[in-house]
Amino acid sequence: MAYVISDSCTNCASCESECPVEAISAGDGQYVIDAASCTDCGACESVCPVDAISAG
Repeated sequence: MAYVISDSCTNCASCESECPVEAISAGDGQYVIDAASCTDCGACESVCPVDAISAG
C-alpha cells in the first residue's frame, strides 16, 4: 500500500529528496505521491516535519 500525503502538507519539500524512487512531486498546493511508483519504504514519512505522510 502506497504512502499518502494529507492536506496538512506545508510544501516544505523535505520528503521529495528522500524518496529513492522519485515518486514524490509538487502538486496543486501540496506534494503528492505516485502510488504506482511508491515502494512503501517509509523514508518520506520519517522526515516530514508536520506528520503529513502516512501509509495509505
